[in-house]
Amino acid sequence: MSTTANYSTDVLREWKESAAFWRVHYPTIRTMFAPVTRALMEDAKIIEGDVVLDVAGGSGEPSLTIAELIRPRGLVTCTDAVAEMVAAAKAEAERRGLLNIEFRQCLAESLPFEKHTFDATVCRLGVMFFPDVPAALREMVRVTKSEGTIAFVVWGRSEANPFGYIVTNILAQYTETPPALPDAPGAFRFAEPGKLASALAEAGVVQVRERRLNFRIEAPLSPEQFWETRSQTSGTLREKLANLPPEQAQKIRSDVLEAVQEFFPNGQMSFPAQMLIVSGEVA
Repeated sequence: MSTTANYSTDVLREWKESAAFWRVHYPTIRTMFAPVTRALMEDAKIIEGDVVLDVAGGSGEPSLTIAELIRPRGLVTCTDAVAEMVAAAKAEAERRGLLNIEFRQCLAESLPFEKHTFDATVCRLGVMFFPDVPAALREMVRVTKSEGTIAFVVWGRSEANPFGYIVTNILAQYTETPPALPDAPGAFRFAEPGKLASALAEAGVVQVRERRLNFRIEAPLSPEQFWETRSQTSGTLREKLANLPPEQAQKIRSDVLEAVQEFFPNGQMSFPAQMLIVSGEVA
């Protein structure tokens, strides 16, 4: 089996095992990244009545928020490679009574839709993990209508995102983490300005735009609840903690709780954060 195939299998397994936790923490995650979802919809130029594709929609966002914006005539299709994630998104849509949303389990590199189907195609915090980014981008271009919009959100540079680096840096004190290759799949794969924009241009997207989004990751969480959310929803973190002696795992938790105190004014979580929004049109 190739390295890419091995990686793809491992990632799918991690997300499958994480799906139940993402379902539990869905309301918190939706709140945390609501500013990102709004910015993505703006740059994708999504309006009421549009037909929209959400690639790698996970447990339901931004699909569910888009469904609220484009109803009653619009339709959004939420896709993900992991069946358990799709099931979680579908259950939340049913709970909220959203009828203008459909669900498909599929890979980004092989979208089961006719060409020129969607007014807009979006991907929030997913493209960084695709095993074959060029193939996925070509597929997204194929299924988007001429003059339709394709838009992505990716993490900005690690040093601008303490929500991620605090836990990562503390974990590195207890476990060996080999340095990632520059183009290896991972959260900060497209953090370098211009990198994803260049990939879109190579895929045939025109009028490519990139902007930096500075915002705050906020939710009514205590430090302990923050740790619970982070340590459960991250498959990599969950696996590393499980492989450590219990006393080391507990020490990591204690170190993190101490390190994040400054980001909990009045007992509420508020991390500064930076992401990139990259978008363009299909010729």
